Amino acid sequence: MRNDNVKIEPLTGHIGAEIQGIDLREPLDDQSYATVRRALMEHLVIFFRDQELTPDQHVALGQRFGELHIHPSAPCVDNRPELMKIHADGTSPFAEGTNWHTDVSCDAEPPMGSLLHLTTVPTVGGDTLFASMYAAYDALSDMMKEILDPMVAVHTGEVYVGRYEQIGGAQRREYQASEHPVIRTHPETGRKSLYVNGGFTKRIVGLKPAESTALLNFLLEHLANPQFQCRFKWRQNSLAFWDNRCVQHHATWDYFPQTRSGIRVTIKGDRPFH
Repeated sequence: MRNDNVKIEPLTGHIGAEIQGIDLREPLDDQSYATVRRALMEHLVIFFRDQELTPDQHVALGQRFGELHIHPSAPCVDNRPELMKIHADGTSPFAEGTNWHTDVSCDAEPPMGSLLHLTTVPTVGGDTLFASMYAAYDALSDMMKEILDPMVAVHTGEVYVGRYEQIGGAQRREYQASEHPVIRTHPETGRKSLYVNGGFTKRIVGLKPAESTALLNFLLEHLANPQFQCRFKWRQNSLAFWDNRCVQHHATWDYFPQTRSGIRVTIKGDRPFH
């Protein structure tokens, strides 16, 4: 696969780029792999249009970037746990990801990244917002950075309790809880980012409950600033690939009762560090 016709078009100054000229159905050769990985490091989330992938091609693409992560309880496709089903329609009790979060941060080693491929999209709506946690960190005052730098937060899987059983997922009685730094250093870029989220972060270690709640509320409001974001409008057979270590995302559910459906493949990560 040659890269002569590859175009990378940034969406905003902080985050997001659309890549044209790479056919993801074909195995990525070394040059194409390097191009995609470099774009991911620079733009944090990258988007591809008109990619009519089979599940096997989707899995192979994810495996090119690392070993695959298995979601602890979400529904899967064709009894293949590496293929996480993303689906909402007129009968759904909820849609996935409708708050700011980073995927499965309750794991001791949260995922490195996720690749979402949608095959059915509503006529309007269903966009996903992505936010740069580099930008969120950089926008804090120096004093706030110093305060947060040594702090550690507890991330829990309580959000899963009784949730996925409603949409055909697995029932689990035990959910992992992990402690992660509030300020995380990216293992590849060396940049610092804010690493708390509304989906999984329960409390900040060492603070009284009221103090923890107040500080978390401030940080969660801060990271949702539109200046840190890009917004992606899906079309059929679009694919988004985001870096879970420095990006949060938020799916909109403004298309009820229409259908939005696809598959997510997730790549294993490593333990966050300061």
